[in-house]
Amino acid sequence: MHISAKVDYGLRALLELSASYDADPEALLTADTIAERQGLPVKFLEGILRQLRGEGIVIAKRGAVGGYRLAVPPREIALADVVRHLDGPLADIHGERPEDTEYLGPAEHLIDVWVALRAAMRDVLESTSLHDVQRGRLNPTVRRLLDRPDAWVRRIS
Repeated sequence: MHISAKVDYGLRALLELSASYDADPEALLTADTIAERQGLPVKFLEGILRQLRGEGIVIAKRGAVGGYRLAVPPREIALADVVRHLDGPLADIHGERPEDTEYLGPAEHLIDVWVALRAAMRDVLESTSLHDVQRGRLNPTVRRLLDRPDAWVRRIS
C-alpha cells in the first residue's frame, strides 16, 4: 500500500487539530502553526486544508485571528474518510475499483486478492478515528496486527 504525502500530511494536520479540539473545540490553529509543529511544507499543507474544508472535515476562519479547526469531534472522523477525501478510493487498480477489474486465465483470481486487501484496509482505517490515534488507543483489530512478530519487520529495503 502506498500512502501519499497528501494523506500523511493531512492526517498529521488533523491530529494537531484533534489535540487542539480537546483543549477547546472552538480554538483555531493556523496552517503555519500546524506546519511548524509537524515539520510540513506550509504551502502544500494549505492546499490540503482547503480540500479538507471543502469536504466538511475542517472549518476555516479568515483574518488576523483566523485559522482552522475540526468541523466535527475527532471521534467522528475515521482515517478511511480522510484517505478517501484526499486520495479517492482505498484501493484501485489502474484507476478502477477492484471489483471492476477483469483478469484472464491463471490471473482470474487476482481480483479476489485485491478485494480482500481492500477489506483488510477497511477493517483498520474505518475502525480507527483521529481520537483513537491521538490517544494511542487502537482497537483490538489494529492491536492484533501490531502484535504480530513480523509486523515491524521490513521485507525489502
